Amino acid sequence: MHNFRENNMGNNINTQITAKSMQAIFYHAARWILGMVFIYASYDKIIHPGAFAVMVHNYQLLPGELVNLTALVLPWLELIMGICLITGWLIPGTVIVSNILLFIFIIVIFYNIHRGLDISCGCFSTSPGETPVSMFTIARDGGFLLLSFYLYWFNFVSHA
Repeated sequence: MHNFRENNMGNNINTQITAKSMQAIFYHAARWILGMVFIYASYDKIIHPGAFAVMVHNYQLLPGELVNLTALVLPWLELIMGICLITGWLIPGTVIVSNILLFIFIIVIFYNIHRGLDISCGCFSTSPGETPVSMFTIARDGGFLLLSFYLYWFNFVSHA
Protein backbone atom coordinates (compact mmCIF):
# COMPACT_ATOMS: atom_id res chain seq x y z
CA MET A 1 0.00 0.00 0.00
CA HIS A 2 1.33 3.40 -0.97
CA ASN A 3 0.34 6.72 0.60
CA PHE A 4 0.45 9.81 -1.52
CA ARG A 5 -0.13 13.30 -0.16
CA GLU A 6 -1.79 15.71 -2.50
CA ASN A 7 -2.55 19.36 -1.99
CA ASN A 8 -5.87 20.17 -3.60
CA MET A 9 -6.68 23.89 -3.26
CA GLY A 10 -5.11 24.06 0.18
CA ASN A 11 -6.70 20.83 1.48
CA ASN A 12 -4.54 17.82 2.26
CA ILE A 13 -6.06 14.66 0.87
CA ASN A 14 -4.76 11.21 1.70
CA THR A 15 -5.15 8.84 -1.22
CA GLN A 16 -4.36 5.20 -0.81
CA ILE A 17 -3.71 3.13 -3.88
CA THR A 18 -3.74 -0.53 -3.02
CA ALA A 19 -2.87 -3.55 -5.11
CA LYS A 20 -6.55 -4.54 -5.02
CA SER A 21 -7.71 -1.17 -6.36
CA MET A 22 -5.10 -1.31 -9.13
CA GLN A 23 -6.30 -4.82 -10.02
CA ALA A 24 -9.87 -3.56 -10.14
CA ILE A 25 -8.91 -0.63 -12.37
CA PHE A 26 -6.99 -2.91 -14.74
CA TYR A 27 -9.85 -5.44 -14.68
CA HIS A 28 -12.42 -2.86 -15.76
CA ALA A 29 -10.04 -1.39 -18.36
CA ALA A 30 -9.39 -4.86 -19.80
CA ARG A 31 -13.13 -5.56 -19.94
CA TRP A 32 -13.80 -2.27 -21.74
CA ILE A 33 -10.91 -2.63 -24.16
CA LEU A 34 -11.84 -6.19 -25.14
CA GLY A 35 -15.52 -5.28 -25.26
CA MET A 36 -14.86 -2.42 -27.67
CA VAL A 37 -12.56 -4.61 -29.78
CA PHE A 38 -15.23 -7.30 -30.13
CA ILE A 39 -17.96 -4.78 -30.94
CA TYR A 40 -15.75 -3.03 -33.50
CA ALA A 41 -14.75 -6.39 -35.00
CA SER A 42 -18.39 -7.43 -35.39
CA TYR A 43 -19.68 -4.28 -37.07
CA ASP A 44 -18.44 -4.68 -40.67
CA LYS A 45 -19.04 -8.44 -40.63
CA ILE A 46 -22.67 -8.00 -39.57
CA ILE A 47 -23.27 -5.40 -42.29
CA HIS A 48 -21.52 -7.46 -45.02
CA PRO A 49 -22.10 -11.16 -44.22
CA GLY A 50 -21.46 -12.23 -47.81
CA ALA A 51 -18.07 -10.55 -47.92
CA PHE A 52 -17.22 -12.04 -44.54
CA ALA A 53 -18.22 -15.50 -45.82
CA VAL A 54 -15.65 -15.05 -48.61
CA MET A 55 -13.02 -14.20 -45.96
CA VAL A 56 -13.94 -17.31 -43.96
CA HIS A 57 -13.81 -19.43 -47.14
CA ASN A 58 -10.35 -18.05 -48.03
CA TYR A 59 -8.90 -19.58 -44.86
CA GLN A 60 -9.64 -22.99 -46.47
CA LEU A 61 -10.35 -24.69 -43.16
CA LEU A 62 -14.10 -25.23 -43.01
CA PRO A 63 -16.30 -27.35 -45.25
CA GLY A 64 -18.59 -25.30 -47.48
CA GLU A 65 -21.65 -25.94 -45.32
CA LEU A 66 -20.00 -24.35 -42.29
CA VAL A 67 -18.61 -21.25 -44.05
CA ASN A 68 -21.94 -19.42 -44.27
CA LEU A 69 -23.00 -20.54 -40.79
CA THR A 70 -19.72 -19.25 -39.34
CA ALA A 71 -20.02 -15.98 -41.28
CA LEU A 72 -23.51 -15.45 -39.88
CA VAL A 73 -22.96 -16.56 -36.27
CA LEU A 74 -19.42 -15.36 -35.43
CA PRO A 75 -20.04 -11.59 -35.83
CA TRP A 76 -23.15 -11.74 -33.66
CA LEU A 77 -21.26 -13.76 -31.06
CA GLU A 78 -18.53 -11.08 -31.08
CA LEU A 79 -21.14 -8.34 -30.68
CA ILE A 80 -22.85 -10.11 -27.77
CA MET A 81 -19.48 -10.81 -26.11
CA GLY A 82 -18.51 -7.14 -26.48
CA ILE A 83 -21.76 -6.00 -24.92
CA CYS A 84 -21.40 -8.50 -22.07
CA LEU A 85 -17.83 -7.40 -21.37
CA ILE A 86 -18.76 -3.72 -21.28
CA THR A 87 -21.91 -4.15 -19.20
CA GLY A 88 -20.45 -6.75 -16.85
CA TRP A 89 -23.24 -9.19 -17.68
CA LEU A 90 -22.41 -12.93 -17.82
CA ILE A 91 -18.71 -12.20 -17.38
CA PRO A 92 -17.49 -15.70 -16.39
CA GLY A 93 -18.95 -17.37 -19.48
CA THR A 94 -17.97 -14.49 -21.73
CA VAL A 95 -14.38 -14.64 -20.50
CA ILE A 96 -14.18 -18.38 -21.21
CA VAL A 97 -15.59 -17.96 -24.73
CA SER A 98 -13.30 -14.99 -25.34
CA ASN A 99 -10.21 -17.00 -24.41
CA ILE A 100 -11.26 -19.91 -26.61
CA LEU A 101 -12.06 -17.71 -29.62
CA LEU A 102 -8.90 -15.63 -29.40
CA PHE A 103 -6.80 -18.79 -29.06
CA ILE A 104 -8.51 -20.31 -32.12
CA PHE A 105 -8.02 -17.08 -34.09
CA ILE A 106 -4.28 -17.08 -33.33
CA ILE A 107 -3.86 -20.76 -34.26
CA VAL A 108 -5.82 -20.33 -37.52
CA ILE A 109 -3.85 -17.24 -38.54
CA PHE A 110 -0.52 -18.89 -37.66
CA TYR A 111 -1.50 -22.04 -39.58
CA ASN A 112 -2.37 -20.04 -42.70
CA ILE A 113 0.85 -18.02 -42.52
CA HIS A 114 2.72 -21.33 -42.25
CA ARG A 115 0.81 -22.65 -45.29
CA GLY A 116 1.85 -19.57 -47.24
CA LEU A 117 -1.67 -18.34 -47.95
CA ASP A 118 -1.80 -14.65 -48.79
CA ILE A 119 -5.23 -13.79 -47.41
CA SER A 120 -6.90 -10.90 -45.66
CA CYS A 121 -7.45 -11.31 -41.96
CA GLY A 122 -11.14 -10.41 -41.94
CA CYS A 123 -10.70 -9.46 -38.30
CA PHE A 124 -12.01 -5.89 -38.49
CA SER A 125 -12.90 -5.35 -42.14
CA THR A 126 -14.43 -7.40 -44.93
CA SER A 127 -12.60 -5.42 -47.62
CA PRO A 128 -10.24 -7.71 -49.55
CA GLY A 129 -6.59 -6.90 -48.98
CA GLU A 130 -7.41 -4.58 -46.07
CA THR A 131 -5.36 -6.40 -43.42
CA PRO A 132 -3.30 -9.37 -44.63
CA VAL A 133 -2.52 -12.03 -42.06
CA SER A 134 0.95 -11.56 -40.65
CA MET A 135 2.98 -11.96 -37.51
CA PHE A 136 1.66 -8.53 -36.50
CA THR A 137 -1.87 -9.99 -36.59
CA ILE A 138 -0.74 -12.79 -34.29
CA ALA A 139 0.98 -10.33 -31.94
CA ARG A 140 -2.09 -8.08 -31.85
CA ASP A 141 -4.41 -10.99 -31.13
CA GLY A 142 -1.87 -12.25 -28.58
CA GLY A 143 -2.21 -8.94 -26.75
CA PHE A 144 -5.98 -9.35 -26.74
CA LEU A 145 -5.53 -12.91 -25.48
CA LEU A 146 -3.34 -11.66 -22.62
CA LEU A 147 -6.11 -9.26 -21.59
CA SER A 148 -8.59 -12.12 -21.80
CA PHE A 149 -6.30 -14.37 -19.73
CA TYR A 150 -6.14 -11.60 -17.12
CA LEU A 151 -9.95 -11.48 -17.01
CA TYR A 152 -9.99 -15.25 -16.59
CA TRP A 153 -7.44 -15.05 -13.78
CA PHE A 154 -9.34 -12.21 -12.08
CA ASN A 155 -12.66 -14.08 -12.23
CA PHE A 156 -11.61 -17.65 -11.53
CA VAL A 157 -8.21 -17.72 -9.83
CA SER A 158 -7.70 -14.59 -7.74
CA HIS A 159 -11.19 -14.73 -6.22
CA ALA A 160 -11.32 -18.50 -5.74
